[in-house]
Amino acid sequence: MFRRLLCCCALLLLASAALLSARPNHHEKSAVVFSPASRKFSFTYQVHVPANKDAQGQLRLWVPLPQEDGYQKVEALRIESPVEYAKGREAEYGNAYALFRPTREQLAAGFDVTVRFVVTREEHKAKLIYVSSPGEPAGAADPMLERYLEPDKLVPLNGVIAQLAQEHTAGDTSPIVKARHIYDYVVSTMKYDKSGEGWGRGDAVWACSSKRGNCTDFHSLFIGMMRASGIPARFEIGFPLPEAKTGGDIPGYHCWAEFYLQGSGWIPVDASEASKNPERRNYFFGAHDANRVFFTYGRDLHLPEQQGDALNYFIYPYAELNGKPFTGLEKHFTFNDLAVSFSSNAQ
Repeated sequence: MFRRLLCCCALLLLASAALLSARPNHHEKSAVVFSPASRKFSFTYQVHVPANKDAQGQLRLWVPLPQEDGYQKVEALRIESPVEYAKGREAEYGNAYALFRPTREQLAAGFDVTVRFVVTREEHKAKLIYVSSPGEPAGAADPMLERYLEPDKLVPLNGVIAQLAQEHTAGDTSPIVKARHIYDYVVSTMKYDKSGEGWGRGDAVWACSSKRGNCTDFHSLFIGMMRASGIPARFEIGFPLPEAKTGGDIPGYHCWAEFYLQGSGWIPVDASEASKNPERRNYFFGAHDANRVFFTYGRDLHLPEQQGDALNYFIYPYAELNGKPFTGLEKHFTFNDLAVSFSSNAQ
């Protein structure tokens, strides 16, 4: 009798343990990902214009320069080149650049441009408030807000983009909830995939039909759906810094987005990084880590003295020979950490 009672008790304990293990633990802390709260590093941006002995006429070379904002400080910027240059800013977004005008002799021989600078990059983590407060004053609103509600050449706000935006924000009453639903749709639907052709142009319609691409494609779809929902959103581009390395080559650019909330300002988003790192999905809605360097805003840029079509985006060097795009530029990007301050970012 005692053995039978002991056996029954053991079975009851096992069943209780199974039920408890199957039930979600709402008190369990989410995974902690360690990211730099700030990162200080040197950055080198190199351009080589190959020798062109048969070239006739004038060549113009534009090289983007890094910018400062509330989360990025640029110091000790210097430009090394035998070619004379002038620094300036393009009219629409205020992006900084250096414009080089080589002589015929310099063009025939080829030349190099090296831009060196030091960056202190801080994590940008916004406080998200999910309560609608339409009466809250906007404060000093960004004068570019109207532009960030307009379409870009490859980011239309009608057709399938508008339909998707309406479908995934139906019933939402506050911009922050709309933004979260659009973000969740993009992250869960798009796949980070750079195979084949078509990716990388930031074509929002292509992105929503192919459901894949790189950071440009992710954020073109996100920005299109946001603007179609009446929420200002902007495109930002720069370079990524590998989190696990303290120096080395950087193979290419990285881009991300921000959207504007009245009373809160610009809210950071990185949908492509969230897709590649599902455990950080919540983090990248409302945060940019310090593993990046920012260069320029916007799409469809037209640079001073440029005669060709507007640039889709401006992160790589661009050149024109006699008013026509000049190909063959070589580029190389490197970084070296100078100091790193680590903190934990709970997801």
